[in-house]
Amino acid sequence: MLHRLFILLTAIIGLAACSSGANFSSRGAPDVTRSYTLADFTFAAPADLTVSESENYYPFADVVWRGDPRDARVPQIAAMFETAAQRTTPALTGDVPVAVSVRLVRFHGVTDRTRYSVGGNYNIVFDLIVRDARTGTVIEPARRVTANLDAPGGSRAVALEQSGQTQKVRVVNFLAEVLFAELS
Repeated sequence: MLHRLFILLTAIIGLAACSSGANFSSRGAPDVTRSYTLADFTFAAPADLTVSESENYYPFADVVWRGDPRDARVPQIAAMFETAAQRTTPALTGDVPVAVSVRLVRFHGVTDRTRYSVGGNYNIVFDLIVRDARTGTVIEPARRVTANLDAPGGSRAVALEQSGQTQKVRVVNFLAEVLFAELS
């Protein structure tokens, strides 16, 4: 009985999360006029981040990712951020060349168990620093960015996958949108 109640509550929470769509926010974003050209991008992750390969509905870990074959997850996430930054670069054609540093705090995707049942959301949290690429001077000090993208479940997840909208494609596109919004 308790097991069924847990599954029902998890499904309700997952569906509520799915309805939220994509959103992101910065805490402490400075009020500056931005006219940036992305000249350099670096990604870092603390060595003590916990990674889960558990197929629970909600593993308690800093890193949960299933959009690539099982391997070292943090380098997979780094590659997605780097690809997103490369896609953002042509859209940022401002006056000030900047070096952007991202430090991962949390990357919580959905497990296969969640994805093929109730769905949920990708919760991505990172600290962002913007420096003048010429001088190294900090233009925008570290600020926390929280980005959430819906992760459809069940038949919607399968349909997206079959149409080419894999988890990785969706997350990279979303990260590019987030980086562009944070730098423009």
